[in-house]
Amino acid sequence: MNSKHTSLLLLLLLTTIATTSTTAFNITRLLSDYPDFASFNDLLTQTGLADEINSRQTITILAVDNSGLDAVSDRPVDVVKRILSVHVILDYYDSAKLQKLSKKKNTQLTTLFQTSGIATNQAGFLTVTQMDDGEVSFGSSVPGAGIGANLVKEVVTKPYNISVLQITDIVVPPGIDNLKFQAPPQAPPPPPASAPSDDEATAPASSSDDAETPAVSEAPAAEAPVAEGPAAASPVADAPKGEKAAAPAADEKSSAGRLGAAVAGVALAVASSFFAAL
Repeated sequence: MNSKHTSLLLLLLLTTIATTSTTAFNITRLLSDYPDFASFNDLLTQTGLADEINSRQTITILAVDNSGLDAVSDRPVDVVKRILSVHVILDYYDSAKLQKLSKKKNTQLTTLFQTSGIATNQAGFLTVTQMDDGEVSFGSSVPGAGIGANLVKEVVTKPYNISVLQITDIVVPPGIDNLKFQAPPQAPPPPPASAPSDDEATAPASSSDDAETPAVSEAPAAEAPVAEGPAAASPVADAPKGEKAAAPAADEKSSAGRLGAAVAGVALAVASSFFAAL
């Protein structure tokens, strides 16, 4: 039994430690102990910023008391969220650390608004400056924005997880009301096919000339095997005709010779008879 109880207590302790490390703080509970920031705390809940703040491990809140919220009183909820997210610094800062930073003049701090996807023109950053009188001042990093508020005091700090610092006024970056989410740029469409130039238009003509060239070379090929074959053989066929034509000529010569011989024989016989009669 004792070993079982020990195991259960150990499991409960580990669960508590894990839960504490996962949610290091709760901004709503922290500010609930300070009535002067009740309106600011309500706005964090209404805009959903409280949940985003609680999901962070290290953060600094620049809070304004109930009398300093006139700058957001008449704005839409989404714009109020943008403005208040500028008051959430994504790192731990207390008064001592800010005093060291501001001595360097115009130190830039990254805010939660920078992660929104709509922050442009340095609207997601705050500039910390130490004034000549020693005060620490905050202003938007938008060019030309100027100083917006001064540090009043530390409200609550839990090094190095969360720090709540009071400032005199709300810091409103110029143009933050009109900012909208910008989708990432899309790849440009492929350019349309261009019309063929004059040189390209004449190209088919030269190719047609090339197409006509084989037609000229094909003509003899068509004549050689079929049409011209018998014609070429015709002289061979004419040869017997020539021989036949020559044969009668030879017969005529032999006939004339026989006739001449016969005439000569008759003449010789007549002459012989004539001389015998004498």
